[in-house]
Amino acid sequence: MGPRNDLYLSDGSISFYSFQSTPLWLHGKAHGRAGPCTMNSLIATSHLQLASFALGTIGWILCTVSMGLVEWRVWHVDNTTIISSGIAWVGIWKVCFISYNHVSPGYEEQFCHKFSGYDSSIPGEIYAAQGLLVIAMVTGLLGLTATIYALRNISMGISRKTSITRFFLVGGCFYVCAGLCVLIPVSHNFYSVTHNQSIAFPPSYLMPSSPVAQEAGAAIPIGIIAAILLLLSGTFSLSYRFPVTTNT
Repeated sequence: MGPRNDLYLSDGSISFYSFQSTPLWLHGKAHGRAGPCTMNSLIATSHLQLASFALGTIGWILCTVSMGLVEWRVWHVDNTTIISSGIAWVGIWKVCFISYNHVSPGYEEQFCHKFSGYDSSIPGEIYAAQGLLVIAMVTGLLGLTATIYALRNISMGISRKTSITRFFLVGGCFYVCAGLCVLIPVSHNFYSVTHNQSIAFPPSYLMPSSPVAQEAGAAIPIGIIAAILLLLSGTFSLSYRFPVTTNT
């Protein structure tokens, strides 16, 4: 029996009534929040999605690191007149090499030349790689945002199906898109390295048109790992199934 509440009538007599207070979780349920059992179901079905968020975060960070590195393709050249170390780094934004000829004897300096959109001699795949990696960075960030929002709804006990499932699906699609946008330029550059393909640089770049040999730089394995993590993250997000015992 609930707490007693006295009611004084006009004739001076006393009447009383009692009421049973509504449990707090029912108040929450009326506003779209989950009860204890439903909350446990939501948490139990979102373990993969929590892993998806962790993998997506690491993959997005590695994607950003790979995009900023210049060591995509490492060229070994035989003419050391200008490229004193005999090694040049070819990235998707610029080329760099070490030279001793433009500074005082005993000192070295790293020279870098950024790719310009007006250099028609630069292969189109370099500019395509730039665009794809920028798209990957943006879509990966959108995927993280959607996943965070869905996980936040679960942690707050919001049991509306559309508030959880829809954002996991959207986040998963963004992750997959980001992973593919990283995988394409990374795979193409790895193919170019293994087949020792050349690039006809303009004279202003002070670079030979082809290397004696070349190898994959640090950006390629980092990009491969980033693509794998983003694709796994997308797969985990898309595999989410809303618990059937939860009211929608």
